[in-house]
Amino acid sequence: MTWTAPEVTRPTGSLTGDERETLTGFLAFYRSTLLRKCVGLTGRQLAEQTVAPSNLSLLGLVRHMAKVERIWFREGLQGLSMPPMYNPEKGKDADFEDYSPDRASDDYARLIEEIRLADEAVAGASLDDTFTHRGSLYSLRTVHVHMIAEYARHVGHADLLRERLDGTTGA
Repeated sequence: MTWTAPEVTRPTGSLTGDERETLTGFLAFYRSTLLRKCVGLTGRQLAEQTVAPSNLSLLGLVRHMAKVERIWFREGLQGLSMPPMYNPEKGKDADFEDYSPDRASDDYARLIEEIRLADEAVAGASLDDTFTHRGSLYSLRTVHVHMIAEYARHVGHADLLRERLDGTTGA
């Protein structure tokens, strides 16, 4: 049986919550929106680069966001030292270029797990908690804003990729 990306329920966040609830709600919304762009697609479809000459694919975006989740929340906030998620010898775009459609379910599961681990990492942290990453000081608040922007940008890419793939538009 061929794997296809599963159905995703998008959370509804509060539009009147406090700062933390607002930030985590919007981050959850954009995370789930990227996953919704993948619903029902096979690994081969997820790997298709549909907007030439770009190297982007939905699978590449899934892989990239797994890496970004790990870098900001586990390596950054938690200070964990972890090996690179993708082979650095393959270049800085390995997450977008060095993948196999046959491993799409593993890559998808990796993003789900990195999101879970990121949520665990921030559960007891304050938005005012800080850490140094690549020589700059960041607050958890800033990381949330950055991640919302990162997902929003890539969800826009995902919109175009999915529409070119099979005509699907919207949520």
